[in-house]
Amino acid sequence: MITEKFRIDGIPAILWGKESSKWMIAAHGSHSSKIDDCIWILAEEAQTLGYQVLSFDFPRHGERVYETRHCMVQQCVRELAKVMEHARKRADHISVFGCSMGAYFSLLAYGQEKIECALFLSPVTDMERVIQNTMRQFQVSEERLREEKVIETPFEPLIWDYYCNIKEHPVLSWNHPTSILYGEHDNICEYEYVSAFAKKNHCHLEVQPGGEHWFHTKEELAYYRDWLRLRL
Repeated sequence: MITEKFRIDGIPAILWGKESSKWMIAAHGSHSSKIDDCIWILAEEAQTLGYQVLSFDFPRHGERVYETRHCMVQQCVRELAKVMEHARKRADHISVFGCSMGAYFSLLAYGQEKIECALFLSPVTDMERVIQNTMRQFQVSEERLREEKVIETPFEPLIWDYYCNIKEHPVLSWNHPTSILYGEHDNICEYEYVSAFAKKNHCHLEVQPGGEHWFHTKEELAYYRDWLRLRL
């Protein structure tokens, strides 16, 4: 696999595959990086169809794990815009891949962009719902979060500014041809929310029987690879 490592305005990035005018921007999920298994597999399958894949590290991930205290939605959306600007200079046709929170950030950043298609793996389509679920699980009220600003949990921290931002900036429209792969036992973003998003935005939705939010087992990754071959 041919790879080119570089930085986009300081953001560590990798361009996978032979030179092409077709690119796919890949946004990884939480606790992941630009070289996650799902991105490796995406790059392997995409290059057979003439794509190059551009992946990068969000704040607090990959090469940037110690760069800042929190991974904030506003910064991630700005960085996706920078990545898109870079891609526009080198590619004529651009598509998008997003995993989990990377899909959510892509929904916010690229709603009005001209893209060929989008592929989402285990997407968070409603971040407000995910945060509210976490608040209920750890018995954190909005009042307490507003007062304390940041509350650590065994998973992700609850951050008042983050919560306010996603409430003030919902995903308004998504009019791109989109395919979604969702695990039957995904416990992060419930099926009813993902399916409602898919129906509203005319997305193709496939559910892997027995699959979880994190596609990592041999069986899950093989299913994912087959899905890519069908949907790319």
